[in-house]
Amino acid sequence: PVLKIDGSESGKKVVLDEKVFGVEPNDHAIYLDVVQYLANQRQGTAKTKDRSENAHSTKKLGRQKGGGGARHGSLKSNVFGPKPRLYRFKLNKKLKSLARCSALTYKAQENAIIFVEPFAMEAPKTKELMHILEALKAGQRKVLVVLPEKSDNIFLSSRNLPEVKVITVDEINTYTIANANSMVLIDGVQDILSARVNR
Repeated sequence: PVLKIDGSESGKKVVLDEKVFGVEPNDHAIYLDVVQYLANQRQGTAKTKDRSENAHSTKKLGRQKGGGGARHGSLKSNVFGPKPRLYRFKLNKKLKSLARCSALTYKAQENAIIFVEPFAMEAPKTKELMHILEALKAGQRKVLVVLPEKSDNIFLSSRNLPEVKVITVDEINTYTIANANSMVLIDGVQDILSARVNR
């Protein structure tokens, strides 16, 4: 059922596309896509100076033998420190699509998806958005709101709510779906998702 923002039923029902919300879930595809997403967030800028960049003395720290420990040559030596690197890697589009649909299927099986009529907010009001989510019984933790297109007022209303994330359907990915406890989809988002999979 599609709900109104006051939590009552609008009388409209949506039929979910089985190619998006009813696939055979592939846990390994979800794992790979989540790992890729998290890897792509890493800056990879950690670095330690190598021996050519250190300004230490070249004096030998201690005698070669008889010290009771490992051999040491120079204070400059720092062989195993991190170097700048890219953690990014690529995945096939079909695998990423399978992972996204698998995550959506899990949410559909858990009855964790709520459909709501399109609505607009005249001004950014955090309290107003909180009342809407409470009326929809979306839960208190990790709520993902997916809009068909950008809405600055809804986005700004969610900024002070650490447990609410508002994104557009273009920004949806496996990690945000899997990380959410419940999803609030604006009616029409499911059609965009279906059109992308059926292309």
